[in-house]
Amino acid sequence: MARKYELKERAEHVADTRRRIVEATVALHEQVGPARTTVSAIADRAGVQRLTVYRHFPDERTLFEACSGHWSRQNPLPDPRAWAGIDDPEQRLRSALCDIYRFFRTTEGMTGNLLRDLPSSPVLQQVAEPFLDYWVSVRDVLEVGWDVRGRRRTLLRAAIGHAIDFETWRSLTGREGLTDGDAAEVMVDLARALRA
Repeated sequence: MARKYELKERAEHVADTRRRIVEATVALHEQVGPARTTVSAIADRAGVQRLTVYRHFPDERTLFEACSGHWSRQNPLPDPRAWAGIDDPEQRLRSALCDIYRFFRTTEGMTGNLLRDLPSSPVLQQVAEPFLDYWVSVRDVLEVGWDVRGRRRTLLRAAIGHAIDFETWRSLTGREGLTDGDAAEVMVDLARALRA
């Protein structure tokens, strides 16, 4: 019985240490970005030795995957299925942009750092692939029903891609000072103009 208790206590300690390392990594990625996060900083923040970090996460990929999974559970992406049920494409785009821009607002630090650091890290690119694929599927949902063909369709697709881009949101709400709602309306107006 005592042996079982010791094993259970050890497993809980290991899980707690792993959780602290992952939470420390997430916090640092949000503050300084993945490219600027060091194992020493993770260890300091988690209250462990560098060797302990390596014991739990022997390489960058396993650490990034754990960090991504933890962060994604706390910050779920908006669900495109909710928008797919909206028949009017302008209303669908408006609804989606409101959800997307709300997501960007609450995740600005992490999203901005991730996108900034992505080009310099092949491992980060691999781990972030589902996140990047998500935005392709969002654009596919949002371009349905506009009833345009040829060049207009190409332009509309580009406008929708631009509308759902983090840097577009950041520019409109940061540099230009728009509210999230006004930024969404600007993008819907652009799409409407391409439809006319």
